[in-house]
Amino acid sequence: MTKMIAGQALVKVLEAWGVDHLYGIPGGSINHTVEGLYLEKERMTYIQVRHEEVGALAATADAKFNGTIGVSFGSAGPGATHLFNGLYDAKMDHVPVLALVGQVPQPTMNTNYFQEMDETPMFGDVAVFNRTVTTAAQLPYVVNQAIREAYEKKGPAVVIIPEDLSAQTIDYEPVKTPNTVANTFTQTVDPQAIQDTLQLLKAAKHPLVYAGRGLLGARAELVKFSETFNVPVMNTVPATGIMPTNHPNAIGTFGRLGSKSGFEALQHADLIFFLGSEFPFAGFWPKNVKIIQVNDRPYDIGKMVPIDYAVISDAKAYLKDMVATGDSLPATNWLKANQTNKQNWDAWLAERAADDHDGLAPEAVMAKVASMVGPKDTYGVDTGNVTEWAVRGLPLDHEQKFALSGLFATMGFGLPAGLAGALSVPDAQAWSFSGDGGFAMVAPDIITEARYELPVINVVFSNRRFGFIYREQVDTQQHLYGVDLTDADWAKVAEGLGGIGFTVKNNQDVDTVFDQIKQLQANGNKRPIVVNAVIKQDDPIGTAFMPLDPKLYGQEAVDTYAKANHIDVQKQPSLGELLRATGDQL
Repeated sequence: MTKMIAGQALVKVLEAWGVDHLYGIPGGSINHTVEGLYLEKERMTYIQVRHEEVGALAATADAKFNGTIGVSFGSAGPGATHLFNGLYDAKMDHVPVLALVGQVPQPTMNTNYFQEMDETPMFGDVAVFNRTVTTAAQLPYVVNQAIREAYEKKGPAVVIIPEDLSAQTIDYEPVKTPNTVANTFTQTVDPQAIQDTLQLLKAAKHPLVYAGRGLLGARAELVKFSETFNVPVMNTVPATGIMPTNHPNAIGTFGRLGSKSGFEALQHADLIFFLGSEFPFAGFWPKNVKIIQVNDRPYDIGKMVPIDYAVISDAKAYLKDMVATGDSLPATNWLKANQTNKQNWDAWLAERAADDHDGLAPEAVMAKVASMVGPKDTYGVDTGNVTEWAVRGLPLDHEQKFALSGLFATMGFGLPAGLAGALSVPDAQAWSFSGDGGFAMVAPDIITEARYELPVINVVFSNRRFGFIYREQVDTQQHLYGVDLTDADWAKVAEGLGGIGFTVKNNQDVDTVFDQIKQLQANGNKRPIVVNAVIKQDDPIGTAFMPLDPKLYGQEAVDTYAKANHIDVQKQPSLGELLRATGDQL
């Protein structure tokens, strides 16, 4: 045993679990935890953020990028409450994080002391583990248990630490508990489920995979299944990259953030493999399609949409066992039509990118980024229209990693996630993508990127409005109110915060500026970069409903929709038309 303050002992527990950095802001009620960080500074990197929310969101992004626990801290009172955005994001997207929360010294608890709050019930709804330490000696044990439960239950764990306890000297013995948790086990799939669903697949004319984040780490298995049975693959937005984005069988996603190819595939599918997901919009899928749901959480089976066959299993193990049957299916006109439809969609996006006669298209920025990213780059993506541009334009065909705020969908996620990417994958380029609304919420933490010499490339799409909400007000015929934004020069803001700022307004600017950035990074730049991309205010085309099939919607509806969205139906025939041209009709 070694004598040390309990604040240092808790840091040693983090190190034993492989944590090498964490985020937070000092405060009177957490000072001896910070002292522990100082004593362990050779082994633990403390990142001083400018807002605890940024730290909590960055910790969540760490977990999304690497699958390993992210850690942040805040002092009592406002430091604690500022953590909630990151913790709820972790809860709703099922990733492991740890929040260390300061508390006033025990003798002053329950005395209406300065910044004193009853913190345990505050975190009761968000945390999978929520404990207040009561003795100094138990602090390392409680932190260890918190990490175990965060991994096992895939969510946020909270440890509340009275300041006087972290200051006390204790006898510390390294944790001997193996760092293994329940979600690392190897699962056997029910053989009957394999045979039953295999027969359903063979009977289907238009099968489709809809993959979620539960398949993270199972790209090889998903690709093998898709290629063996020649099934097109869609994914949820947070699962972008689970199927390589350049794979011919990858056809996009569904909903407003999706693709024409994704929307239309669902309209013609007769069987969906719903894998590793609790996709909240599955209830909007067509009602006449059979659904096989595979999920290792029984509670999620049928939660979002009625299903026809349930497989309670790890989705990765299920795919492996399906392939292991030795069965296969030939490529069909269904698969080929979906591939063509996706190719046509991508070509249409490229046409939008090339046209800057009435202002810069965001697709042009994404296309330029796509041309220069490396095989291990990380993307932190904010909430809003920027999510659509990222999902449609960013390549995830090697080891690139993608993080956004999925079910919680908080604005301000992009910059913290870019910061996390630089720390989580230090041997690659980190990117963040934000709208001007979300970026304004967290912009001061460009200082943090500058302080720690993290050359994140932060792209800000400036259109002077909350674009996603603007479109909702238009669609619901409301008054346009509260959605306009006062403009700011984000390039100058970046320079004032220690970064490098650029502004782009047309395609020539994009080529020139990003080529300069490429040279800066090649020469060892250590400063964050902000690109203020001043884009036209056109909305990205929504793909939740795309009436382009005259047989389904009538020619008048097709013509009206195509004209409003500048779609050449000769170049963008519907999936139904592509199928009917081959004689394939469901």
